[in-house]
Amino acid sequence: MKTTDLLVIGGSAGGILCATMARKAYGDIDITVLRETETVMVPCGIPYIYGTLHSTKKNVIPDEGLINADIHLIIDSALEVDRANKTVTTKKNGKIAYKKLVVATGSLPVIPTFIPGYGLDNIFPVIKDEIYLNKILEKLNSTQNIAVIGGGFIGVEFAEQIKMLGKNVTLIEMANACLWQAFDKEFTDDIENLLGEKGIQVMTGTKVKRFLGETSVEGIEFEDGRIAPVELVILGLGAKPNSTLAKNCGLDVNAKGAIQVDQYMRTDDHDIFAVGDCAEKKCFFTGKDVPVLLASTAAMEAKIAGCNIFQLRLIRANKGTISTFSTKIFGKTYAAAGLTEASAKREGFTIMTGEFKTMDRHPGSLPDAQEVNIKLIFSRCSGIILGAQVSGGNSVAEIINILSLAIQKDITATELNTFQTATHPMVSSSPIAYPINSAAMNAIASSCAHLNENMVI
Repeated sequence: MKTTDLLVIGGSAGGILCATMARKAYGDIDITVLRETETVMVPCGIPYIYGTLHSTKKNVIPDEGLINADIHLIIDSALEVDRANKTVTTKKNGKIAYKKLVVATGSLPVIPTFIPGYGLDNIFPVIKDEIYLNKILEKLNSTQNIAVIGGGFIGVEFAEQIKMLGKNVTLIEMANACLWQAFDKEFTDDIENLLGEKGIQVMTGTKVKRFLGETSVEGIEFEDGRIAPVELVILGLGAKPNSTLAKNCGLDVNAKGAIQVDQYMRTDDHDIFAVGDCAEKKCFFTGKDVPVLLASTAAMEAKIAGCNIFQLRLIRANKGTISTFSTKIFGKTYAAAGLTEASAKREGFTIMTGEFKTMDRHPGSLPDAQEVNIKLIFSRCSGIILGAQVSGGNSVAEIINILSLAIQKDITATELNTFQTATHPMVSSSPIAYPINSAAMNAIASSCAHLNENMVI
């Protein structure tokens, strides 16, 4: 029977980073990663296999990081965890004994088996398996009318990429807006208008009643009676925690099926940690369970677990999920972090907002300059930032990372208004119109205007 100091089940972003972090933190210990597939797809890169990369081989996470860190890699399936004897039974390699165990089994796509006709051919949930994803690639080459169901990030990105192939694409979302969980209406309207301008038919507030066809899907019937002819369907309905292994060995899971963990990523068995999509997420602001399944969140959790696996070294490191997103749609970047204005109001926060538009070069007549549109949400009483939304060029992705840190550190509007920036005409907005400072200043100005109404001079 193989023995190891640290066994990590799952070899995607969370599992890889947890193992390599443990190597850096604890030095010469024996570390083993157990994963099911020969190759691992870059999760967020999967839509780009179809319209940009045209190959699954170009979307693989390399194993060099594990190899260079002297981490043992076993391609096999974990069947059972025996907590009493601290062993994991595998399908092909027998039992592996561990001192510490990390469950990083990820997530599975939400599959609408309850919709009549789901079993027809050419209806594809998004499964992170190279052979399966190649099958979708082959089918797309021979079909023209495609429906993408689900207007979240993966659905929008699949719709964009498939449209780049010259296909007829319909994007179907049951809610009243695409990406509504991350953005307020002014941003979702802009996203949907952009998709429409590029030839994608966007159907929001639309519910699928059944899939039509004999053997392969030929159409979709909606609840309102409309029918759309389609030859292939991509299901982007979200994901759910892959926690069966954990549940079967008696670890606590929440109502959504996620493995319950503390701020150190420990389960109720302190020799077992869980990270990534399979692990529970708590909202940074409210402490409520939130179904935010992101590779960037998995990376944060993996570093906490990897450092704390044998000793608690990062004290109270995970204070909750901020939900930081970014995407790029037909050349325009959209990013968000924290609460939207709508969600902040639903949670009962008294807020103030600041908005600003500028160019990401100065002067704006420079080549490749793009407009940046930013919206910041603050607590009115404390001034602490609660959320941010930004759209524009590539710089938006790093702007949102700055704002994510600002949220994590409880930065105020005043501090963001006066924080010092490095600017240059060719790479950034003007120092007199830097988007973060300017939006924060506008939020302060709006609050001051409210106070000025009652001021006596």
